[in-house]
Parts: sequence; structure tokens; C-alpha cells
Amino acid sequence: MHLKGSCHCGRVHFSLESAQPYPFNLCYCSICRKTAGGGGYAINLGGDYQTLKVEGMEHVKVYQATITDADTGEQRLSSGQRHFCVECGSALWLWDPNWPELVHPLASAIDTPLPVPPERTHLMLGSKAPWVKVQAAPNDKLFEVYPDESLAEWHQRLRLSS
Repeated sequence: MHLKGSCHCGRVHFSLESAQPYPFNLCYCSICRKTAGGGGYAINLGGDYQTLKVEGMEHVKVYQATITDADTGEQRLSSGQRHFCVECGSALWLWDPNWPELVHPLASAIDTPLPVPPERTHLMLGSKAPWVKVQAAPNDKLFEVYPDESLAEWHQRLRLSS
């Protein structure tokens, strides 16, 4: 599916191809929640990084979060690069050099009408803010940390891949 997205102020527009366009993966981790999750979570889609085209790249900055190991307390810089508009602060997409073929646009930045998912995955619930009430439907999957299937596997299982 061809997706088009933009920031709120309109200085950044982007497009990409996505074989995983269903906005089903709700991430409650503190990074997603604080950088893009007005409802206490953020929703990332899957896309083909080589198809990403950006207009207004001069208005895009990258944020790399500091991650603290829960067991050791050691801190490290996340490899995930969260792209946002420096003018209005809109979260746009995530790219990680560990998976260079993928890009993860934020569903909130997509202007193309997205398909409604038949079920959702709630992940990183162990990091959920106390004020957030998880609104899970009967078929939704809930995970304290990471889900047991990838974006692609979820789409394949439900026969939703393009």
C-alpha cells in the first residue's frame, strides 16, 4: 500500500510503500509514550525504507533515546532513530540501522486512510503509565514486553499482507 504522511505544520511530507499498513501495534514503552503517544502509547507501521521519499528534510531532526538496563542500571544510546519535525514536533518515523531495510512511520503522521485492524497487539505494558487504562478488545493480545510475532508475521497470520 502506498502511504503518504506529513507533520502538523506541513513543512515535512513523506511517502513510502508498506506491506504492513494495519495500525495494530500499540506500544506503551516510555520512549514511544513520551515522544509520540498522546493516548499513552504510539502506533508504528511497517514500511520499505528504500521507498521512503521526503520533502522538507531540512526540517527533520533525529532523536535517539537513552536506554537504561533494568538489571544493571547501565545506560546506552538506542540505535533507533526517531525522526520528527523540528518546527512543530510531530513524530514522523523510526529507522534503526539494525534493520536497515525497514522504516516505521507513526500512524498518527499518516494522511492516507489506513485499514482498520481486526485485532490489536498491546506491547510493553510493563512500561505503561499508571494513568493509562488499556482498552483491549476480546481478540487483542497483551504483552508485558515484546509480542511473540513481528509486524510481518501478524499481517501474514491474518492474511492481510499485500
